[in-house]
Amino acid sequence: MVMRQLGKNGPRVSALGLGCMGMSDFYGPADREESIATIHAALDAGITLLDTGDFYGMGHNELLLHEALVGRRREDVFIAVKFGALRSPDGSFIGFDGRPAAVKTALAYTLQRLGTDYIDLYQPARLDPAVPIEDTIGAIGEMVQAGYVRHIGLSEVGVETIRRAQAVHPIAWLQIEYSLLSRSIEAEILPTVRELGIAITAYGVLSRGLLSGHWSKERSGTAQDFRSHLPRFSGENLDQNLSLVEALRTIATEQDATVAQVAIAWVLSRGEDIIPLIGARRRSRLEEALGSLTLHLNADELARIEAAIPLDAVAGERYDAGQMALLDSEKPA
Repeated sequence: MVMRQLGKNGPRVSALGLGCMGMSDFYGPADREESIATIHAALDAGITLLDTGDFYGMGHNELLLHEALVGRRREDVFIAVKFGALRSPDGSFIGFDGRPAAVKTALAYTLQRLGTDYIDLYQPARLDPAVPIEDTIGAIGEMVQAGYVRHIGLSEVGVETIRRAQAVHPIAWLQIEYSLLSRSIEAEILPTVRELGIAITAYGVLSRGLLSGHWSKERSGTAQDFRSHLPRFSGENLDQNLSLVEALRTIATEQDATVAQVAIAWVLSRGEDIIPLIGARRRSRLEEALGSLTLHLNADELARIEAAIPLDAVAGERYDAGQMALLDSEKPA
């Protein structure tokens, strides 16, 4: 397995991480046995980074990871956990809580569900606009001092918030959406984290399936699959976005690769400080994603890929208007 370092002085983790969210939530029903088998296959392939959140299935994802990791050495796995998202019993999101007391309470429950004494990296899922980021990061920093957390991360925040957080405690990574269809971080956020020595963990590298090469217009989302409510998967937007995928498929065929492999390899090519998170729920999809590690694209090939999917070619925002408004990362610097 290729390894990459988190920031200037952070630990080394696998160049691909496994995002476990879809095994519990958001993409419709998942197969528990296949989910656990996929986690095992990822670990056996050398993936060390497992990414979860305490609100994925309201604790279900952490309990699933606990079960999957039975018999494995804790030190061989880097577990990253997001916290702070508030949900009602019907699953809807009702806000974020970054207060210091909430940070510590959420961590206590996470440690119990995961059956571990420490979390490798702990990060607020979003910025709580009612709580200074200094207070939230300061509370996690206290948990670092106490030995319950090893590293601190951020998720979907902008330049000002990144700098303010870094001034309180070293930040190991920023987790944020980054793909051929979502490149807004390149203008200001990516240069800032590189200046500060912060890594990027990129989620949505396949744009939630749009860039997988397996999505079709005939595929309809269910009520449990939140993609059915996303602008990029709707109407004329979907037509435009699938046309971009077909342009990428032509290049992938020439490379004897799949669309997904080319899309992941492009993200890998953006720098040694970028670690794509693969949201595979099945072993077959995991195996396909792992093939991106052996796909080395030269400058001409990268240029052709970017010409096929120009910077602003995607149709539709990545979330609905309400969710976009909550993203500190999308606000002007």
